[in-house]
Amino acid sequence: QVQPVESGGGLVQSGDSLKLSCAASGRSLSNLAVGWFRQAPRTEREVVAAINGGGLRKYYSGSVQGRFTNSRDDTKGTVYLQMSSLEPEDTAVYYCAANSRSRYSTAYYYRQYEYDTWGQGTQVTVSS
Repeated sequence: QVQPVESGGGLVQSGDSLKLSCAASGRSLSNLAVGWFRQAPRTEREVVAAINGGGLRKYYSGSVQGRFTNSRDDTKGTVYLQMSSLEPEDTAVYYCAANSRSRYSTAYYYRQYEYDTWGQGTQVTVSS
């Protein structure tokens, strides 16, 4: 069973950068479609980015397009979310999720119900 584990969150200032990592306990994340989501206080969880199993197809929400970069290193079984030009509005708990049936799939997924395994989340706080 794939169990994503996020790391890399923290407290930064507006304009700073931060890199989140998503690895997995159990079976590897290698070649699985992975999505990044976030949830700010008193809001619904929303998609941030997604990447397909091959790493060549990526999705970004409009609010992070041009600032966040999704990548993966399948030799390490790790997916990354590089976040730049962070804003206070980016403050949230960030979650990594995987579609465990998507190994080597060309598709990426940006809907929450398309992911069947989720990490516990990592807090990102951006101060102004």
